[in-house]
Amino acid sequence: MKIGILGGTFNPIHYGHLILGEQVRGQLELDKVIYVPSFLPPHKSDKDVISGRHRLKMAELAVKYNSHFSVSDIEIRRRGKSYTVDTLREVKKQYPSAELFFICGSDLVAEIPTWKNVADIYKIAKFVLAKRPGFGKRLSGKNFLKIDVAQVDISSSLIRKLVHDGRSILYLTPYSVVKYIEKYKLYCS
Repeated sequence: MKIGILGGTFNPIHYGHLILGEQVRGQLELDKVIYVPSFLPPHKSDKDVISGRHRLKMAELAVKYNSHFSVSDIEIRRRGKSYTVDTLREVKKQYPSAELFFICGSDLVAEIPTWKNVADIYKIAKFVLAKRPGFGKRLSGKNFLKIDVAQVDISSSLIRKLVHDGRSILYLTPYSVVKYIEKYKLYCS
């Protein structure tokens, strides 16, 4: 079994995240992609991050109709800082015979060597780097698979700003996520 792990704050999840997961799944012939919302990413301030419960639910709504996608609450349950190595260890316990692929944007390449227990990460999973403009030259090494994916100019910060400003986010994130944000008045203040 080949499993992709796509971690992120997902504050909120959007079509860029879903397209990335689907294109990597197709190109690498993955059996499934697991989206893992972080509780508290070590590299981000928590001032703009809504509760893990809301981000987890929005991710579940977003992947509901793709049978190859699932959402894990590993990091939300663990609480505290979310480190990739801890998440990968837990996924490996759940799927001991699976080949794991950690999916991220190539813009993170410069940060990867600073991650907690990065040598252990290399033993557990291969990195799948979605090429982004301006970052392709720094990619190298046997632990890195480079994937070309469609570039979608959507960001969670754009969605939060649009909601805050009372503007439409339709077609930036699945309709079920739009309705969830409206129902709970997320990102309004």
